Amino acid sequence: MQFQDEGYIVNIRKHGESGVILTVVSREHGKVTGYVRGALGKRKLSTFQLGNLIEFSAYSRVDDNMLTLGVELKTPFAVRFLNDAAKLQALTSFCALSAVCMPELQNLERFYYYVDSFFNLIDEDNWLVHYSYFEYYLLEFLGVGLDLSECAVTGTTENLAYVSPKSGRAVCAEAGFPYRGRLYKYPRFILEQNYAPSAEELADLLKLTEFFLYKNFFATHNLKFPECRANLAAIIK
Repeated sequence: MQFQDEGYIVNIRKHGESGVILTVVSREHGKVTGYVRGALGKRKLSTFQLGNLIEFSAYSRVDDNMLTLGVELKTPFAVRFLNDAAKLQALTSFCALSAVCMPELQNLERFYYYVDSFFNLIDEDNWLVHYSYFEYYLLEFLGVGLDLSECAVTGTTENLAYVSPKSGRAVCAEAGFPYRGRLYKYPRFILEQNYAPSAEELADLLKLTEFFLYKNFFATHNLKFPECRANLAAIIK
């Protein structure tokens, strides 16, 4: 197996004296994990940081063997996170979710747009909104997305206001009001492709995606939910 691609570093594990096992979320091949020789040398330390965009070549003699990677730094995104605690928390959350959830060696297709947007727009005022889009569409990409097209109780498509934690389906305002304390808020800003939601809308969305990522993916696969992702909504002022 042999190919080239580019992607974002989401996990780094020391292997041997100077090598690392690197995990990258890439455009054409999804999650790629491989061994990099000499990665811990002083001249290369700045390359091997979480969030950096790299170009890499991957090679293995036998398809079942671990890939060997050759790496070149393309864009040092890591430095854009280091001086902001909130951005750094979002980065560690992104990396943890990606390292567990992303499929190995599978084209991410349209979903890669939301990966790219998080990094390329990290200096914008609404950077956390772009992160929230990543989490919402991660559910869809994993095949465990929500059904928000109509009310689960009445079948109406009007005045949808809530999401049921049991079914992951929308609930209209009238049917859901008596149970509003047990329901999640309907993520209208995502569905309308609005990139300027209120802080309350953004916090509600992150609570919703946290719940359904845990319930529909991590719990289903008996996986531990990343501690760094828990309570990310709390960083919203």
